Parts: sequence; structure tokens; C-alpha cells
Amino acid sequence: MSVSSNSSRSPLPDNSQRVPTSPQARAKRKIATLIEEVELLKQDKATKQRKTIYYVAQGRAIRRLAALYSPIEDLIAENDRRCEHEDSVSTLESVLSSSYRQDRLQRSYVELVKALPWIHDKIASIDDEESEDMLRKLKRGADSARGDDTGTLKELVASWVNIEFRPNPLISASDKHHRGFVNDICGKLLCPAEWCWDDPVVKAGIRDRTTAYIVSENSWPLFMYQNCAAIAGNLEHGLMKSKLLVMGLKALFTSPSSANELDGDGQGTDIIENNRRARRQDQAKVKTFLQIRFALSSITSWRTIDGDFDYEMFWNNIVDFFEDAPGPAARARVNELLEWWTRKVFGRNHRQDLTSDVVSQMSVRTLAAQRLAMEDAAFDSDS
Repeated sequence: MSVSSNSSRSPLPDNSQRVPTSPQARAKRKIATLIEEVELLKQDKATKQRKTIYYVAQGRAIRRLAALYSPIEDLIAENDRRCEHEDSVSTLESVLSSSYRQDRLQRSYVELVKALPWIHDKIASIDDEESEDMLRKLKRGADSARGDDTGTLKELVASWVNIEFRPNPLISASDKHHRGFVNDICGKLLCPAEWCWDDPVVKAGIRDRTTAYIVSENSWPLFMYQNCAAIAGNLEHGLMKSKLLVMGLKALFTSPSSANELDGDGQGTDIIENNRRARRQDQAKVKTFLQIRFALSSITSWRTIDGDFDYEMFWNNIVDFFEDAPGPAARARVNELLEWWTRKVFGRNHRQDLTSDVVSQMSVRTLAAQRLAMEDAAFDSDS
């Protein structure tokens, strides 16, 4: 009885207030919504890719201009430490409380901000996750640039050594196993300035790695000296002026082909901009010195330690030579050396000597005056 009564009961009223539409129309709208979502995802992905490309490209300057080894996070942290410390103590106390390593980190941070002037404000405007992602991409670019430069000099240095010193057999551009101290020419270039590579006792001691002849970052290699010769009583004379170093820096900062053009004072391309840029590339020079040392060695991949030689400590020693002069006389010699490097790599800039009197005697102004005189003469003849 109840079953039959239930089956005859009227259906419940529809309270959803829906307006019936066709299934096809609903499907089209769902597809349109999904397409819009996909487009938004594509735009988001494209934005992320553009950011990645930008940060990686910007990061390529870091190892050249700021710091070869120190992580970017350490540079930023040191600047933050100084800002926080200065809020609580006097400036003098802040300076005195900084260690030598901290001073070095801060100098590198200053160079980082010069190379990437936007980085300070950018870090302040994004959250920690975005900041970490940005720094990872900058590091990727920095390491990529170092790898590219290392690969470039690996081949070029072999070619230069073959041309300049004509070793027998010639050094292979692709094989590093026959470089380093097993090779007479590379061994002489890598030999510490305080020893004579031509002395059989020295040569054997270095090759056998005896305690009397430890090759470490505490010695200046001969390849860094002009004509690969050091004066024991004046070890600063000729240091950082070798032909090999000039060729290396020209190859990386102008072009590989320009490295063979060493006569005179640079090629003069875009002199104004290059002179301005060169003044803040002291650490780029240092990095090039290390990479040439690596190119002459027998190790096949970049690493900090090569036997008893520590590349990071060697980097610090060279930076200290430029930045920690013991007095005004030494600082003047360093400035002269940097100016010498600027001229050799980028050329001279004499535009400050182009006074109005000098320009007035040049052909452009002279021709303009002659044309005006001819025009006046024609006018007078017509009248």
C-alpha cells in the first residue's frame, strides 16, 4: 500500500532556480575558462623565464667585478651587519671592530652594487623566497661566466705559449695533462719568483714536491712578471706587467683577436666608456691572473686547491696588493699600474685636451669657415 502510494506521489519542486541551457553551451564555456587559465599559466611561465634570463645574464658580471669566491649572500650579510652595528656604536668603533676578512667582503659588496645598482632595492622589495630564487639565478650566471672565461683562456693560453716560447712538442689546446710542471715552458712560467727554474735542483724539487720547494699561493709566479723575470731585491718591479696577462685581459674584455694587438696603448674602441668601466675592474684583472695560472697548470677542472696551491688565498693576496697599499708612495705606484693596464687594454682618452682653440684649427671647423667665406664672396659679387 505504501509502495503504490509513494510511486504515485508528485516529484519535489525544483528550488535551484536554474535556467536550463544546452550541454554544448556549457561545455564551450568550460573550455573557454580552461583556455584562459592555460594562457595565464603560460604568461606566468614566460614571466618567470624572462626573470631567469635577466638574472642569469646580470649574474655573469659578479665573478668578474665583485668576488670570485665569496657567496653573494656573504657580501649582503656583511653590509647588513655594518648597518646594524653602526646604529648602536660610533662609526670609528664600527670600523675598528671589523676584521680583515669582513673588510674584504665589504669592498666586494661595494663593487657588487656598482655592477648591479638595482640589487639593493630589489632585495628590499621582495620576500625571502623570491630573494633566494634571485640569488640562485645570479649565482648560476656568475658560475657560467667563469666557466666560459676559463674555457676560452684554456685554449688561447696554449696558443700564445706555443707562439711565444715554441715548446717542443707544442702544447695541445684541448689536453691539459702535459701542462704544469711536467712541461718545461709551463713549469718556468709557474715557477715562484724566488727560485730559478733552470737550476736542476729547483726543477727536480718542484716536480718531486719536496718540502724545500713547496709551490703555494705565498709566491708570485714568474708568468706575472714583465719578460717573466723578477728582481730579487725589488720584487714589485715588473709585477703584473707580463705580456701574457695583458693578452688574457684583452681577450676577455675586448675580443680574443685583439689579444694579439699589443703594440701601442690599446685599440681605442669606445675609449670614453671603456676608460670609465676599466676603473672599476680591478678585481676582473685579478680573476684573469688566476685563470691564466689555471690554464698553465695540469689540472683539468676548476677547483680551489691545486696540490699545495690555494687559488682563493692567491686571489686574496693579489687583491691585497692592489687595495692594501702600505702608504701613499705604494698607492701611487698601484694607481700608475692600474692606469697602465687601462691604456694597454682599452686605450687612451684625450678628449679633455680638445679645447675650443684646438678644435677651431681642425678641418671640420676650417671647412665650415671656408664655405661661409665663399658664400659671402658670392653674395658680394652678385650685389
